[in-house]
Amino acid sequence: MSGSGEFDLIARYFTRPARRSPLGVGDDCALLAPAAGMQLAVSSDMLVEGRHFLSTVDPARLGHKALAVNLSDLAACGAQPLAFTLALSLPAVDEAWLAGFSRGLFALADAHGCELVGGDTTRGPLNLCITVFGEVPAGAALLRSGARVGDDVWASGTLGDARLALEVFRGTLALPADLFDVARSRMEQPTPRVALGLALRGIATAAVDLSDGLVGDLGHILKASGVGAQIDADAAAQLLATGDSAGLDIALRRACALAGGDDYELAFTAPQSARAAVEEAGRASATPVTRIGAIEAAAGLRLVDARGAAVTQRFASFDHFA
Repeated sequence: MSGSGEFDLIARYFTRPARRSPLGVGDDCALLAPAAGMQLAVSSDMLVEGRHFLSTVDPARLGHKALAVNLSDLAACGAQPLAFTLALSLPAVDEAWLAGFSRGLFALADAHGCELVGGDTTRGPLNLCITVFGEVPAGAALLRSGARVGDDVWASGTLGDARLALEVFRGTLALPADLFDVARSRMEQPTPRVALGLALRGIATAAVDLSDGLVGDLGHILKASGVGAQIDADAAAQLLATGDSAGLDIALRRACALAGGDDYELAFTAPQSARAAVEEAGRASATPVTRIGAIEAAAGLRLVDARGAAVTQRFASFDHFA
């Protein structure tokens, strides 16, 4: 197709009227104007073909996920989305792919009132990098450093299904078609818990988004807060959306829920006195929340089963350079 240079592609698939930005796409820099008394919350995530997604993924789902993983970071901070930039490397111009990708991207962006305000395109291996901007009242951001001894540990939504889908793609696991569809949807179209993050401001003491697995990501809270925790591994294993209807053994379910990664849920802490408030935040944001453990003074993370016995199974979260 003629007229498929870099700026033509930007104009055709990624330029829309500016709503919240004073400038929009098309200049050397984007301009953002947070409201008075607000701080900017900024996060970047990169998705690389073959590392973060399969080449066979539907482009609309990939567009959704590319933004969802960034919105999840804003959710963990309790920030309201404002805008984002997109840096896109493409091996070649594929009009059908671009149409699907931009459709999925903007559907999620519109759902959260988050507009594209700039970025870059170039030729190269398929690679997506989004930087997202949000705002949060000064001093109200949810951080990793606020957990206190005696706090409950909570998790949102479902855990482990993306890992199940990955194992099916790898050929190491078979699932019934209906359960695979559920797991695959969780892998390819995660739900950023923005509404929950906003509802938890003033209630949660610390929060983190679950991208690399519960064990590793919760460890960031423990380190930043100078505390330890005890987690009910079986309570976490019950959070698979696919449940145990596929007859999966408990060891696999624990591994997926505790260290599977790619969940993009929230793990957070809150005082025991705030249990009713946490549950109400879950209802208000239409997000299931489950209490899975407690913060303790002794450093480290201790896993127990439903009976309170120590779990000897070892778990390691995803590490790009391990």
